[in-house]
Amino acid sequence: MASDPDPPKPKTPRHKCPACYKQFNRKLHLIEHMKISYHSVHQPRCWVCQKHCKSFESVREHINSPLSKTNCLKIFVEQGCNLCLKVLDSPSALKEHKQMCCLVAPVPLGTKITPCIESNFTMSGSIMDEMHNGKAQKAVAMDCEMVGGGSDGSIDLCARVCLVDEAENIILHTYVQPQIPVTNYRYEVTGLTEDHLRDAIPLNEVQDKIKKILYNGESVGRMPPDGVKARLLVGHDIQHDLNCLRMKYPGFLLRYNIQSGIHDPYEDCISVMRLYKRMRGQDHRQVFRLGDEKANSGFDSFRSMELEKKAPDELYEISTSDYKCWCLDLTKIATLAADYPFSF
Repeated sequence: MASDPDPPKPKTPRHKCPACYKQFNRKLHLIEHMKISYHSVHQPRCWVCQKHCKSFESVREHINSPLSKTNCLKIFVEQGCNLCLKVLDSPSALKEHKQMCCLVAPVPLGTKITPCIESNFTMSGSIMDEMHNGKAQKAVAMDCEMVGGGSDGSIDLCARVCLVDEAENIILHTYVQPQIPVTNYRYEVTGLTEDHLRDAIPLNEVQDKIKKILYNGESVGRMPPDGVKARLLVGHDIQHDLNCLRMKYPGFLLRYNIQSGIHDPYEDCISVMRLYKRMRGQDHRQVFRLGDEKANSGFDSFRSMELEKKAPDELYEISTSDYKCWCLDLTKIATLAADYPFSF
């Protein structure tokens, strides 16, 4: 007589990340995953299933991936905005949203400008003041136009720079005299010729003007860490522009590495400022726990046994973000502003 088959063994419950939904056999593995993933409310996410992603491009890939939930793609096709990836409640709401979400192109300023346009520019308050008042940090948009140097014209030299404020007012717009001879003006892209740079301002003077703007007239060496007035800097491939200007700026005050096919500093400044202000208004829960050191310091302030007793949602709550959010993570700015060396 055949014996009865053994009853199936009960499945061991798996530990699921509440942000990206990865599952692990052991709680310890989930904790290690949470430590290195830096999940937070600031990360981009799918509006349908709420899965956290590292970037907006990752959200697009998630929606269109063959491994994605069929429901995500189906709902997004019917109710999703392909620009900001937001999902609306109805087709009529989507239609109205798309009309506002599509940014208007800036009016070209042209290359026929005086050697230097400069405004009297100051912004009151400091990062810490605005944080405590619940206001978004004021931003400045900057873009540079490059000509070529060196025997083959491949060295990028800044020949024109523009800075605008959040109201799209020009703060500084000037031609820049490169420090080495120009061998390729890249006229097809830049529209610049030798005549444009004939009366251009020397690079070191441009650097001083930009420092004054970004630090709101404060001396970099005298700036107190708890009252820093430095501004967020947004732009198209902003780190490359800073390198060509031979300047440094705190990494946590830089925003957005985007580049368009149009090479006009004024138009690019206006475009990136409009994009910044639009994306800064994204809907997500604000986290501001200044003074709560244990909450702000993440996993390092808890012992292993304490972490193992926490539920996945509790682990998510203490996770710190490494994502440069459009809205600006105020808690992170408070921490970094106290220690970051402000130098050029």
